[in-house]
Amino acid sequence: MITLLFDIDGTLVRTGGAGKGAMEAALQREFGVREVLDTVPYSGRTDRAIGRELLTVHGFEPSAENVRRLTDAYLDQLPHFLRDRGGEVCPQIEPIVKAAAKRDGVLLGLLTGNIRRGAAAKLGHFGLWDYFPLGGFGDDHFDRDDVARTALSEVQRHTGRTVNPADVWVIGDTPLDVQCARAIGAKAVAVATGWHPYDELAACRPDAVFRDLTEASDLLRTWGVA
Repeated sequence: MITLLFDIDGTLVRTGGAGKGAMEAALQREFGVREVLDTVPYSGRTDRAIGRELLTVHGFEPSAENVRRLTDAYLDQLPHFLRDRGGEVCPQIEPIVKAAAKRDGVLLGLLTGNIRRGAAAKLGHFGLWDYFPLGGFGDDHFDRDDVARTALSEVQRHTGRTVNPADVWVIGDTPLDVQCARAIGAKAVAVATGWHPYDELAACRPDAVFRDLTEASDLLRTWGVA
């Protein structure tokens, strides 16, 4: 069985920065921060790691209670930002996921730094959430590699059998997506539909790299979704 594990932001969808906007608005509303410092990187990281660092650099203890407050406020803000920022499904994604969902021998999943409820909000906004029966999410992990390990465990739980990592493909738009694929022995596909340019992704030496998945006809045939 071929397993396709997709990142969300910049890979499946582009939200116009809705997630970042919602997280920063949550910090301002819940903690009274007037100006959010633009020193915390978001790309490829887990929401848990981002939230902890946002709290820390703005002088708040990243306690379980403060993380919960920030997360709840973020989830409250996210639907508003998704509506206001517009956004789009990335090229070729809809036909891929629709074909994969119908095909025996292909399993779709997520491998994302988003917390599960944030992932559901984002993909639900674009009508894609129901295509993904499983995944690894950023609720419990600071490190993207640990999310990948959880995703692989979820694939094995879902299928009821041991999965050969060589049959798993991680599709993402950041160097961390390539790194976490390697952490579980999976193949890595990098697409330059997010913040990272093609040459930077190619330098990470994924198994395949594309400007977007409209270029990936040979790979899509390998997956059986072309």
